[in-house]
Amino acid sequence: MLHYLILSAAIIVLDQLSKAWVLVNLQEYQVQVIWPVFNLTLVYNTGAAFSFLADAGGWQHYFFVTVAAGVSLALIFWLKRLPAGERWVAWALALVIGGALGNLADRLVHGKVVDFLQWHWQSYYWPTFNVADMAITAGVLLLLFDSFRTQRTA
Repeated sequence: MLHYLILSAAIIVLDQLSKAWVLVNLQEYQVQVIWPVFNLTLVYNTGAAFSFLADAGGWQHYFFVTVAAGVSLALIFWLKRLPAGERWVAWALALVIGGALGNLADRLVHGKVVDFLQWHWQSYYWPTFNVADMAITAGVLLLLFDSFRTQRTA
């Protein structure tokens, strides 16, 4: 099942290319309106999802690097041991691995994660995110879907 890591690699490449484009073309906090409810805006996140621990003083960088590397290795091991018929799970794991490693690359290169996709409705803004975050979210949703899709025997 390790051939699904091709999807992980594609996610990493797409994530890093999109972030490289944003870093060249936008200044921090600059807003580029795409649609009335969607912007591109460069922000940095030193924390995790929804800026969790973003203002923790710096130790969180090492914590999130360690967690991302450890989780990615565990998921690769899971993927390797996955039976051939578990395609939904393989897709999900590959998406999460690609997203985790995409954001890990940011932490190692920039010391923080580059976010730039921003949805909003009037004055209500969803936290800014990136391609890696989308892959992680899609992978987790696929895992949840798979857990309800099939009846497992104990």
